[in-house]
Amino acid sequence: MKAYVFPGQGAQFIGMGKDLYDNSELGKELFEKANEILGFRITDIMFDGSTEELKQTKVTQPAIFLHSVILSKVIGEEFKPDMVAGHSLGEISALVANGTLGFEDGLKLVYKRALAMQAACEAEPSTMAAVLGLSDEDVEAVCDETEGIVVAANYNCPGQLVISGSVEAVNSACDLAKEKGAKRALVLPVGGAFHSPLMEPAREELAKAIESTEFKTPVCPVYQNVTTVAVTKPEEIKQNLIAQLTSPVRWTQTVVQMMEDGATEFIEVGPGKVLSGLVKKVDRKMPTSSASIGE
Repeated sequence: MKAYVFPGQGAQFIGMGKDLYDNSELGKELFEKANEILGFRITDIMFDGSTEELKQTKVTQPAIFLHSVILSKVIGEEFKPDMVAGHSLGEISALVANGTLGFEDGLKLVYKRALAMQAACEAEPSTMAAVLGLSDEDVEAVCDETEGIVVAANYNCPGQLVISGSVEAVNSACDLAKEKGAKRALVLPVGGAFHSPLMEPAREELAKAIESTEFKTPVCPVYQNVTTVAVTKPEEIKQNLIAQLTSPVRWTQTVVQMMEDGATEFIEVGPGKVLSGLVKKVDRKMPTSSASIGE
């Protein structure tokens, strides 16, 4: 069974998607439609902009979404998912890929999500940090023992858990994690505390947009970050997507569940190969590949 997975923030690079624009009429058409919907030429930033411009949450999120979704559409008949999942932002890409959301609705939701998250980041100084070399339980205990807001945010793979919260609490948690034997605990260059209680204003904002968007029954199940299990009911998908902003991304558990449900290969759709690497850390024998034009 083919499991298609879609990356989240951090996978972006200058030049992303240019091959799809140059070599596919459909790709070019969809990128131009996106420029129109967004009200600015995101393609100019993606193809030829500066790293600083591309790094802004309001640009990064739609850019990664567009690269992933347009690639899945350009592949055409080759794209036959039995199951899909996305890491954080990538979950919306997955929902367009499996037919739950239309291209335009998906892009509008991603842009609204990005703007709401950026506003929440600007409202309160916050950050995230990667803790390497401790068990999930140990990192959770570190968060519990630290004063202030800090929570486990991204369960990326065994031995790699990202924490999220206020700047002070995250720094304290990093110090405590090192005391408890973490190989590394490093603050990440991100705009704020994604997947933490500090994203509550963004969650409320996004909830309104999600509630007013049509979600259809998908062609295959999506394994969502919040629950990690196969979901096909549109209403359930909506609620999980709303909860995602303030809940952890349980990627390790999602990959394990997809394997238990019969996944025999993982295909990453979008920029970079981050998710393929994480899948290999869950099970090094699992075949992984990256989707590309003309595969």
